Amino acid sequence: MRPLIVVTLIIAALVLLKIYVWDAQEQSPSQTSPAPSAAARSGGVLPVNIYIAEETVTDNTIYSSGTIVPNEEVELKAEVSGRLVDLHINEGSYVKKGQLIAKLNDQDLLAQLKKIDYEEELASQIEARQKKLLDIDAISKEEYDQAMNRVNTLGADKELLHVQLEKTEVRAPFSGYIGFKNISEGAYITPSVSIATLVQSNPVKIDFSIPEKYANDISVGQNVIFEVDGTDDKFSARVLAVDPKVDEDLRTLKIRALTDNGLGLLKPGMFVRVSVPLGSRESIMIPTEAIVPVLKGKVVYLMRGGIAEEVGVKTGVRTDRSIQVLDGIGIGDSVIVSALMSMKPKLPVTVQEVISLETAP
Repeated sequence: MRPLIVVTLIIAALVLLKIYVWDAQEQSPSQTSPAPSAAARSGGVLPVNIYIAEETVTDNTIYSSGTIVPNEEVELKAEVSGRLVDLHINEGSYVKKGQLIAKLNDQDLLAQLKKIDYEEELASQIEARQKKLLDIDAISKEEYDQAMNRVNTLGADKELLHVQLEKTEVRAPFSGYIGFKNISEGAYITPSVSIATLVQSNPVKIDFSIPEKYANDISVGQNVIFEVDGTDDKFSARVLAVDPKVDEDLRTLKIRALTDNGLGLLKPGMFVRVSVPLGSRESIMIPTEAIVPVLKGKVVYLMRGGIAEEVGVKTGVRTDRSIQVLDGIGIGDSVIVSALMSMKPKLPVTVQEVISLETAP
């Protein structure tokens, strides 16, 4: 009896489900059918916004980032080993070329020099006496030559000691600012020990890179503009050198510019934003949203005869709203700038609005 009751309840539930659920869905087909596409609402034609390509005068400018580097920089080191007896530097101070920076112990060399002075004086006296004896044929020419050779040899030894004495002094190779010192007086140093760093920061150099495709657009002597953090001023620099080799990994070309730093506002190591003006030229600029990246490059869609046509393009410089087209389209072409996600070749399209670069999003 109980199984009969269960079967009856299941049948009743199925009947109620059909009445209240399935019949309601059949009576409201609009709730489940998908919304027609924009093209379907327009009778199979997709409305789009277009831009009429025209030639405009643009200021081509390359933007890059770079670093300020000192005009000259060197680590001051001694040429010989020895004990540091004098250190004539104030950290952060300005020093002139040739100014004494450090002095090593040279007492042993001074003693050797004093000894040679005595020997040289005696050798000179002997040479003078031998010269008189030679004049009266009291000695042979060979004996006189030996005396003269002694004088010359001592003179050469004396010059060598003067060179060694110079190596106990560390002098500024150029004018600039001394950095922090790395040692103190009394330390024993070797040629591998850095005493301090000397930096020449007027003028300074600007190192930056540009894409390789602009390699022929920049040359030595050309002016560039750059900015640094901490000031709203713009600075000008002159291109000093162009690296003869393109970086194979980054595909960029290194540039070095030179600028005056008489006010001391530019510190080596600073980050700079560089603008490289390439001059004004006439070119075709289109809205940036019209460019569609593809596997083999970039394409745009043109409206020709009411049909969308896919065209490959080659682009140049880019601004915040527009991008330069170097090849692929011509003046007067209708460039599609909307509904690009639904776009495909040979799709029927119609003009919804003609936009300009100023009204482009």
